[in-house]
Amino acid sequence: MKKFINAVDQVENQMIQGMVKAYPKHLRKLDCGNVVVRAEKKEGKVALISGGGSGHEPAHGGFVGEGMLDAAVAGAVFTSPTPDQILEGIKAIATDKGVLMVVKNYTGDVMNFEMAAEMAEMEGITVKHVVTNDDVAVDGSLYTVGRRGVAGTVFVHKIAGALAETGADLDAVQSVAQKVIDNVRTMGAAIAPCTVPAAGKPGFELNEDEMEVGIGIHGEPGTHKESMRTADEVADLLLDKILADIDYSGSEVAVMINGSGATPLMELFIINNHVADVLAEKGIKVYRTLVGEYMTSIEMQGFSISLLKLDDQMKELLDAKADTPAWKE
Repeated sequence: MKKFINAVDQVENQMIQGMVKAYPKHLRKLDCGNVVVRAEKKEGKVALISGGGSGHEPAHGGFVGEGMLDAAVAGAVFTSPTPDQILEGIKAIATDKGVLMVVKNYTGDVMNFEMAAEMAEMEGITVKHVVTNDDVAVDGSLYTVGRRGVAGTVFVHKIAGALAETGADLDAVQSVAQKVIDNVRTMGAAIAPCTVPAAGKPGFELNEDEMEVGIGIHGEPGTHKESMRTADEVADLLLDKILADIDYSGSEVAVMINGSGATPLMELFIINNHVADVLAEKGIKVYRTLVGEYMTSIEMQGFSISLLKLDDQMKELLDAKADTPAWKE
């Protein structure tokens, strides 16, 4: 294993410290573990917290700031944070308007965030949550019951965070978060694995001429392996599954072409070139496109496509001001 790290047991801590030192105007690290919160606490409005295992950077700490999250909790690489860590994050950001937890659908994440919410409620903090499940590839996996929460989660952070900034109440913020979840779908593919530092070896194997279709953000298997195809053919493969899951006809959508950590922007733009053409041919209007790394899998060589079916409220909130390390308007 070759990585620019110092010690396997310090990867997450040193990563978070480095992030906070890079963005001191946005972030502050709590003393209770790898939890980052806004440098200046938001008061009198609903607060948002999210998180999960490390290794998905910039998710989730990169989305802490004005217009998005108030806190992000980082577990070990690809491992859920503990309820105690999450509770400290909730307590640090809680306001009299309550806290919304945005949780990706992985068994450990859901269990630990719900435990933290119960403990917070015992301390008089009002907490509600939503669970993201945008991955259309598989229904049930090594880590989940039901569909996995993947890159589409970032749209939930942005739109729910924007509504919270307006002073909307907790029910309204939870409702718009759920609306995004109901209208976003994602699917990905990979051509090379990642290596979890603690494991010291790649999480899976692919032959030189193979790709994994429908892969998860932890390197967990997708629907199948098959021979490499052109970028357009792979995009079609993923889009067909996404478009079959929701009726996007006549809609406006936000598109996210998300890199998994080691896919060049050159290739992501080639993929987007075809995605845009296919959507135009189908009468689906692209309102906004995001291309880059939003939710990675360490250094996995892959990408995902997310489509969010928009209404006027979601368009306004998607365009609202945000100032975070990884998303700025």
